[in-house]
Amino acid sequence: MSDQFEVIAEVRTDLGKGASRRLRRFDGRIPAIIYGGDKAPQALSLIRKDLEKSLENEAFYSQVLMVKVGNTIEKAILKDMQRHPAKNRVTHMDFLRIDENVAIKVNVPIHFLNEEACYGVKSQGGIIQHQATDIEVQCLPADIPAFIEVDMLKVETGQIIHLSEIALPANVISVALALGEDHDLAIASVIAPKGGDESLDGEADAGADESAEGAAAEEDGDSED
Repeated sequence: MSDQFEVIAEVRTDLGKGASRRLRRFDGRIPAIIYGGDKAPQALSLIRKDLEKSLENEAFYSQVLMVKVGNTIEKAILKDMQRHPAKNRVTHMDFLRIDENVAIKVNVPIHFLNEEACYGVKSQGGIIQHQATDIEVQCLPADIPAFIEVDMLKVETGQIIHLSEIALPANVISVALALGEDHDLAIASVIAPKGGDESLDGEADAGADESAEGAAAEEDGDSED
């Protein structure tokens, strides 16, 4: 688990869409809410410039956050975040309170290793495709990994890496795999480049079929004569 982030917040009493627009436009703040646990939901406001700096760190999206409101600190995770469709600015954030003794579900980012040295790329001219960029896991808050590593070094062209092949840290389980083997999702693969050997083989087979059809047509014509 990585270092925890501190989110400085203030209680927001002026509610509604109009109030939220004023907060974002004139005060340089972002409306938010924290909920869950045995407490009532609480409307908050966050300083935009501080928040945008935190969002540059991928761990902010999956790690336990220390939400500080006055003299009170609550542990939470980022549950949802809305952005402006055109400007891509954050417009609202949802935080979920957590209990250190209760397992939670979070999406943890994947770090792909040795992509340039990958056998399927370096020796076979293939191209790596990512089918997923994160993995949903379930564990206690203290066991949340900062990221999950997927080593691509020995992956060959045509090979697919599935969720079941990834080693997860102790006490961390895959939410998908817990549902059964049918949920063993593809994480990454190495495909042959366009115009590679597979394409040439396909063209050769098609050419052979056309030649065979042409020869058969000529034989039919000769028999009719």
